[in-house]
Amino acid sequence: MGSFMGSFVGMLNPAMPAHSGRRKPKSGLTGGRKGFAVAILVCGLGFLPWIGLEPAFARGPDNLADLVAKVSDAVVNISATQDIDDQQASNGAPEEQGAPFDQLFQEFMRRHHKGGKGAPLPRQFERHTNSLGSGFVIDPSGIIITNNHVIADANDVTVIFDDGRKLKAKIIGKDSKVDVAVLKVKSDKPLKAVKFGDSDKVRVGDWVIAVGNPFGLGGSVTAGIISARHRNIDSGPYDNYFQTDAAINKGNSGGPLFDLDGDVIGINTAILSPSGGSIGIGFATPAATVIPIIKQLEKYGVARRGWLGVRIQNVDDSIAESLNLGKVRGALVAGTDEKGPAKAAGIKAGDVIVKFNGADIKDAHELPKIVASAEVGKEVQVVVVRDGKELTKTVKLGLLSDADKKPPHQSAEATPEKNMPAPVAQKALGMVFSDLNETSRLKFSIKESIASGVVVDDVDQNSPAADKHIQPGEVIEEVNQEPVKTPSEVVSKLQALKSSGKKLALLLVANPQGDVRFVAVALH
Repeated sequence: MGSFMGSFVGMLNPAMPAHSGRRKPKSGLTGGRKGFAVAILVCGLGFLPWIGLEPAFARGPDNLADLVAKVSDAVVNISATQDIDDQQASNGAPEEQGAPFDQLFQEFMRRHHKGGKGAPLPRQFERHTNSLGSGFVIDPSGIIITNNHVIADANDVTVIFDDGRKLKAKIIGKDSKVDVAVLKVKSDKPLKAVKFGDSDKVRVGDWVIAVGNPFGLGGSVTAGIISARHRNIDSGPYDNYFQTDAAINKGNSGGPLFDLDGDVIGINTAILSPSGGSIGIGFATPAATVIPIIKQLEKYGVARRGWLGVRIQNVDDSIAESLNLGKVRGALVAGTDEKGPAKAAGIKAGDVIVKFNGADIKDAHELPKIVASAEVGKEVQVVVVRDGKELTKTVKLGLLSDADKKPPHQSAEATPEKNMPAPVAQKALGMVFSDLNETSRLKFSIKESIASGVVVDDVDQNSPAADKHIQPGEVIEEVNQEPVKTPSEVVSKLQALKSSGKKLALLLVANPQGDVRFVAVALH
């Protein structure tokens, strides 16, 4: 059941087809059912003399009406319109293509105005798609927050207030990585605004309310609790969601999640659902995650994230033992960017980052989020563990940009030399090693950026190396943080470690595309 449900994790889909020329929604319950049944089952409880006495802990707040009245005027509906031509429309799902009459009419106009079947419609016959979502005012002057996916490709954004007013909005900035957007409207009077709360203080079990625009119905309120913190649903590099059982549905995207003080502690963003409706598992981006991005979008129009310039991986038990960490913690540096801030500060592959700017780093997933939220150009203290000792490095953070992303993988363009001798192969830990040369580069499409090391030519599937998922074609660059260049060097270093009583060998392994990782392999 868990794997089945897990396959439905995704972003809330704010898109709702325009009513003109569309199919009418089915009446009744979600999925078109016309009725429902409720069954109460009591099993093995015996005599229950307390039936009818509701325990105090089962009740929620006595009344939420005052809280709702306090915040509801600051919650808005977002209508985003995108112009699409008929070709794009025809690629949509059948229910989004309009009624058959609409399609015949469009084909008639296409032939009469452009003289041919399949020709594009005149501009006045372009169609529009509407997405409906939610948002909230954070400044009386007209600053409004919503999800990026609500307005991502919009040509026109309209904000609809609780009193029925409709104001055109300007997109100040948007960021897809944390799915937040900042809008601006001009109002002839100050708007009712809400403020962000301290989401770091939110606890599992705290009561919350969600206000928004589910299914385009207008202002709706649901209540529940925080079910979990720090959820990672693999929607992006900075996942850090609250999970809540307050009902969240399509159209709630971008709406606020309030605490009982009326402060916004999260932005409702995603749901887990096989049907598209609420099953009591919704996700909200914490205020602490979006506030720094909102400030940057207001100031620069884009998000300016800090950049450390390291490639990292998780630390497991075997790696922690190999590096004398004492316990599993931190983010292991697998490599550094040649022009990055980390390398300039003296951080190198094999270091484990355990603290960044005063914050403890529990695992590799935490570090990118903390670095990204740090101020560009700021000097921060980074604590690393090297050779079992803690060192503090001062790093001046750079700016993360698309240019810092790894280039796409390319096959090596190598040609074997005609008279090249056959590589000398040696074995250890279930691996067969060979020299890194033009022949092995061609055989495994190893990139030229891998300058030195020893090629893993074959792996015994019942070996310690196979247990750690080392594959043929990968290149061993270091053994226990010492560079190796020949198969004999690898074998001799492994034998020396085993003779000294070591149980694990820490290998720096590069795949054929040049991505590196540390692997701790058992010496038996």
